[in-house]
Amino acid sequence: MTLSGGVLKTFEILAAIAGVGYVILAARRNRLCWIAGGVSSLLFVLLFALDALPMQAGLQVFYVVMSAYGWWSWTRAASAGELPVGRWPLSRHLVAALALTALSFLTAHWLAAQTHAAWPLLDSLTTWFSLLAFWLTARAKLESWLYWIVIDGVLVFVFFAQQMRYTPYLYLFFIVIAIAGFIGWRRRFKLQTVAA
Repeated sequence: MTLSGGVLKTFEILAAIAGVGYVILAARRNRLCWIAGGVSSLLFVLLFALDALPMQAGLQVFYVVMSAYGWWSWTRAASAGELPVGRWPLSRHLVAALALTALSFLTAHWLAAQTHAAWPLLDSLTTWFSLLAFWLTARAKLESWLYWIVIDGVLVFVFFAQQMRYTPYLYLFFIVIAIAGFIGWRRRFKLQTVAA
């Protein structure tokens, strides 16, 4: 499928706007973030597939599905009161990091041998860790923001290297919002701990 540069530019701008909406709303614990995230991800599926980043394209498909799950999870939690922020034990982070790093090396090897992927290892690492971060966000876990800060930093490099016009700046903005999200969610977590 071939799309004109103008159409791709428009899709990238719309995906960026919806992506900004997702991150800002998520930082505020507003469940409308999942609608904005789903729209952004649908547009990025096409963009990343056309830009030789197959793992990122696949990741965006997962984000669309997880957006529906996030909406359901946050709606259910909010019906019982304000959305609580939780934490994940360090041991789970370590196990997940080891497993995802190993999986990333396997998929990077496969991508390098079987596809024309531009950045097999970075594409794999950011994809697998993004799956974890997205799931942690849907479960309202504080540490999700720390994952996003690192992942988005790596993706800024990848998208600049791929000469994408707007997406690297979007991900720089995501880093700023992720820092703010972490601070806000940490404050909420501490308030919950004091109230409990």
